[in-house]
Amino acid sequence: MNKRRVNEVSYSQYVAMIRRSLDYIERHMTQRITLKELSKQAVFSNAQFYRIFNSMVGFTVADYTRRRRLTRAALDLIHTDKRILDIAFEYRFQSQEAFTRAFKKLFTMTPGEYRKYSTTLIHEGGTQMFMKSVPQGWTVTGQNPEAYEVATDRKVVHHGRAAGRLRSKNGDNQGFVTLMQMFNAQEYRSKRLKCTAFIKSDQVCGWAGLWMRVDHENGDMLRFDNMQSRPIQGTLDWNQYEVILDIPADSGAIAFGILLSGGGSVWVDGFRFDIVDERVPTTDSKAEEALPLHPMNLDFEA
Repeated sequence: MNKRRVNEVSYSQYVAMIRRSLDYIERHMTQRITLKELSKQAVFSNAQFYRIFNSMVGFTVADYTRRRRLTRAALDLIHTDKRILDIAFEYRFQSQEAFTRAFKKLFTMTPGEYRKYSTTLIHEGGTQMFMKSVPQGWTVTGQNPEAYEVATDRKVVHHGRAAGRLRSKNGDNQGFVTLMQMFNAQEYRSKRLKCTAFIKSDQVCGWAGLWMRVDHENGDMLRFDNMQSRPIQGTLDWNQYEVILDIPADSGAIAFGILLSGGGSVWVDGFRFDIVDERVPTTDSKAEEALPLHPMNLDFEA
């Protein structure tokens, strides 16, 4: 692909392309997935697609696919009676030995040890061992948050052993709930910050979104985006979402999290923060851009 074509591609097109690629990987987890096939669908050269994917996802295609397969394999070890060898072959490992080496590298124990350990937890602790209360380090807030269940989920996971889950206790809750954290903005002042996370939804009848807020040293809000203009709705498999904000020089704190409004369930995993340059557009709607240049329809006749 020539340089002119690359320059013509907007950042939003990159984002859409990566989401299509991640969705393709989810749908072909037990099938052969190659860089060549993904780059062909994205209409990029192999080298260009490799760089874009690695930059935006944080892993190479091979590493990301391997981690997702190992995570899915770990869930099969817990919740099915499949033989370890069959699971290894299903997720495209050439041998049980290769599967064991890769699995132990990610989970620090062999597949057999992981199955035995997890089965013991299920028998001794029931589902509570897998569905604990509010995740450590996180805070729950919102409007009518008691109508929601917020937990650490060890059954639905993007990678590793756990994910955060927000679930409506009723079919159509009024209000919203958010799982959030806040940290000092000092390290990111005068920079552009991108917050990404992997999110999965199930029957979300209101909307859900990743969000980030930047507060002044005195507590006033400076920047905010919660994806309400591009909401997550319905049932969607794991994919990556992002919020990008400028962090003013007088910023004091940065808050971020996942929000669910209305009914349904949403899972979140793998939060990540990256400093990006001005070629990457922010996702918040600037108040000054939303204002018209002049007053209008003063006589109400329009």
